Amino acid sequence: MRVLIIGAGTGGLCLAHGLKKAGVDVALFERDRTPRSMLIGYRVGISPDGSKALHSCLPADVFAEFVRTTARPPRFINMRTEKYKELLVGEIPPGADETRSEKSVSRIAMRTALLNGLEDVVQFDKTFTRFSRNDDGSVTAHFDDGTSETGDVLVGADGAQSRVRRQYLPHAKIADTGITTIAGKLSLTPENVKLLPPKADGGVTLLYGPKGAFVIIHVMRFDGEGVEDDYIMWGYAASHDKFPDLKGMNPEQLKQVVLDMTPKFHPNLRELFRLADPETVFEIKVRTSEPLPPWKSSNVTLIGDSVHLMTPGRGIGANTALRDAELLCRKLTEAHHGKEVVQAISEYEQEMIKYGFEAVLASREQMDGNGAIHKPVIGRIVLAFLRTFLRVTNAVPALKRKMLATDAARRDHVDSAHEVVHAG
Repeated sequence: MRVLIIGAGTGGLCLAHGLKKAGVDVALFERDRTPRSMLIGYRVGISPDGSKALHSCLPADVFAEFVRTTARPPRFINMRTEKYKELLVGEIPPGADETRSEKSVSRIAMRTALLNGLEDVVQFDKTFTRFSRNDDGSVTAHFDDGTSETGDVLVGADGAQSRVRRQYLPHAKIADTGITTIAGKLSLTPENVKLLPPKADGGVTLLYGPKGAFVIIHVMRFDGEGVEDDYIMWGYAASHDKFPDLKGMNPEQLKQVVLDMTPKFHPNLRELFRLADPETVFEIKVRTSEPLPPWKSSNVTLIGDSVHLMTPGRGIGANTALRDAELLCRKLTEAHHGKEVVQAISEYEQEMIKYGFEAVLASREQMDGNGAIHKPVIGRIVLAFLRTFLRVTNAVPALKRKMLATDAARRDHVDSAHEVVHAG
């Protein structure tokens, strides 16, 4: 069996490793010209689900290199107002081991680590245009340089703008959430550390401001030699209608927009906005998939954002892609050993559609520009209720434990069949 993968993102690389390790002939094609080009964003949060998938699919030495490149894991969930007043602070329990723990990693470091051992598998500067089916049941991927590759299975791992999805599931819709985000990055110096909210250095910090405004702060400290300089990343989000027209703005202008929109935010937070390196500032309009009913399976399938694009609201997008990769790898390995290919892919899709679109809806709840919190009058009431709820939860240990345990369970699913297989 030969498997063709389109897209060298997190899910595609994880799947390629798993298939290669299982002895499956696999080829991966990426449109980026080089491994370091076109990577938007900085931090990726890897949940226990993601860690388990990576450990399952990656060779031991590649997994060890991935772990080495990660930053110090978050120890707190840190919720505050835009003026740094505490709403809820909870501890994130450490994982039992590296195979099932929370991690923080930069996108470029993660791609670099996951490319190890795939030199004979990955081809860069290969832009997929379409696929065609052949009389013998195989599928051919065509590229804009006039070349083509034929295999038994084609996997679209080519992200939100997936060309595989557009051809295979043309009825699949991507929706605008009504949320715009502007993000930036600055060096983690002793002076800049003093500007952070309490508990931010060592935690994931969420700030809830008026008019539905939302800020997330990540502090990235790397212990691995030669990985990356330590840094702070912030992201500011609000509904589209709160922003001026951003078309054509350069990074300095985008940064000024955030400052103009936050005059009453904590002065230290505004200083973090101001100090962001202009070369790192970017804007994204947050989009998400609309749930799809099951489709008739074939030897073409999809993983990650290609099929269930979700908002960053719960931080589970990359982890759901990794979960896809591990599950599909397991099913295609079964096909490699004799199971009928379309049956194996059908089993994968039945599971993936259920958990994938549950995750889409859950993340949409966190970032929806049409939500009441973004409305002029009722928004103030909703924000006051949210803050009261968080403060009460923070003050009642049993409620806090339950809330944190529920969140942890969402990020650490137990696949009983898989656990039995690996335990054996």
